[in-house]
Amino acid sequence: MLRVCGIFALFSLCLLFLAPPCSGGNILVFPVDGSHWINMRIILEELHARGHNITVIRASSSWYIKEKSPLYSSITLEKEEAIEDFFDAFIKEQIKVQREGASLSSFFRLNKDFLSMITHAHVLWCNATKDVFENESLVKQIFDSKYDLILTDPAMSAGLVLAKYFNLPVVLNVRWITSGEGHFVLAPSPLSYIPVPGSGLTDRMNFIQRLKNIFFLGIIKFQQWVMVGPIYDEFCSKYIKGGCDIVSLLQQADIWLFRSDFVFDFPRPTMPNMVYIGGFQCKPAEPLPADLEKFVQSSGKHGVIIMTLGTLVNALPKDVADEIATVFSKMPQKVIWRHKGDHPSTLGNNTLIVDWMPQKDLLGHPQVKVFVAHGGTNGVQEAIYHGVPVLGIPLFFDQYDNLLRLQERGAGKIIQLSDFSGHTFEEGLKDLLHDSSYRQNIQRLSRLHKDKPMSPMDQAIFWIEYVIRHKGARHLISEAYKMPWYSYHSLDVLLLLLAVLMVLLYSIYAVFRFLCCRRKRKTKTKQN
Repeated sequence: MLRVCGIFALFSLCLLFLAPPCSGGNILVFPVDGSHWINMRIILEELHARGHNITVIRASSSWYIKEKSPLYSSITLEKEEAIEDFFDAFIKEQIKVQREGASLSSFFRLNKDFLSMITHAHVLWCNATKDVFENESLVKQIFDSKYDLILTDPAMSAGLVLAKYFNLPVVLNVRWITSGEGHFVLAPSPLSYIPVPGSGLTDRMNFIQRLKNIFFLGIIKFQQWVMVGPIYDEFCSKYIKGGCDIVSLLQQADIWLFRSDFVFDFPRPTMPNMVYIGGFQCKPAEPLPADLEKFVQSSGKHGVIIMTLGTLVNALPKDVADEIATVFSKMPQKVIWRHKGDHPSTLGNNTLIVDWMPQKDLLGHPQVKVFVAHGGTNGVQEAIYHGVPVLGIPLFFDQYDNLLRLQERGAGKIIQLSDFSGHTFEEGLKDLLHDSSYRQNIQRLSRLHKDKPMSPMDQAIFWIEYVIRHKGARHLISEAYKMPWYSYHSLDVLLLLLAVLMVLLYSIYAVFRFLCCRRKRKTKTKQN
């Protein structure tokens, strides 16, 4: 009996040592709603499973972020206006303008509408966050809670201002910031081979394309300095002693959990506090519901095409939906199409319309041959993870740039709305179905993505817990954020060197002139 008890005690001790350490941190979360929340929630599920205490700051008009959850407690801020209706109108206008065709006027209309929508969203979030600073009991509650860090998505940067006010370490769940892609505010970004978001360029640019790249950088700088920056400058000056600057707050963040990787993105310079977690939300496929599995298996040797344009697009224009349905009806494949609008009149018997689909489980099914998608980051990364080629119909934001990266690697094709027709859609589908190189290329990307010493999710959790254990990661933060722009680019040094060179050249010129004049005077004296 004693021997059995001894073995049991030894076994229990081994389990104790094998269990991963859990610091049980106290984490304040300031997320962004919509598809960004889907990403954040996946991280919160893992943090909760590891014993961390989580508090989420949400808006009263939130789309997806529930007030009550087994994962977290919440602090609800009153928001004067829901952005959802405004955003829905913006999407419809974007689709309408794109369908009119590519032109200079449509380009400026699209960018004007985009900047107006983004500015409006930032104003709403700043107004909602004022409730925290002006509520003394809430301020005391947050101070008394002694949070270890704030985990925030800097696409809306009010969370950074809160971190500054409460003097908390910052971990960013990030790809986008207030003025575009996050790398451009933290890491060196030579415009000769790093494409600016929205430019539609790759890392191989000729002279005209590099000129275009600089133009698009100008749009990003205009967005930060003229449209968005002043909103936060006013916000900071009112609530932060001495004021603050959003760009500097971004550069001071302890860890950037960056939702990308270099299987997907073009190679570029980075920084030591940037941790790449692209595809962290991807998981192996689970069995489909019985009715869906039956439909998929009925496709036989031809397989299945799946189509979804994301959570934000409820319905395409009727004529576009009818053309898509007509093309699908001609295909020997079965089709599963997430579509919330009226059913197209040309819908074929091979097409199943659904309000929702288990996207990752379908992408991981061996019968799925092609993924028709809008090019959102989540969908593209899941397609890479499961090795399914993508026919992309980009609608707005980063979607064209995401799909371009797949197209450049031979793993997908793009059809822009301005070029969309039944013919181009059918040709695109046939190319991906019958040219095996697309599937081979994306399966190669899938193998590269999975061949890592640590999963992206484990990386994310490790670095969050690292910040908790060490109360920040200041040793990984560059001092560049303290430097004025002219010092960062060494313009002051270049000007000094240029001045020294000019003085030196002028001195040489003056000496030669003096010697020449002296010689002329001597010659003239001798002649006289």
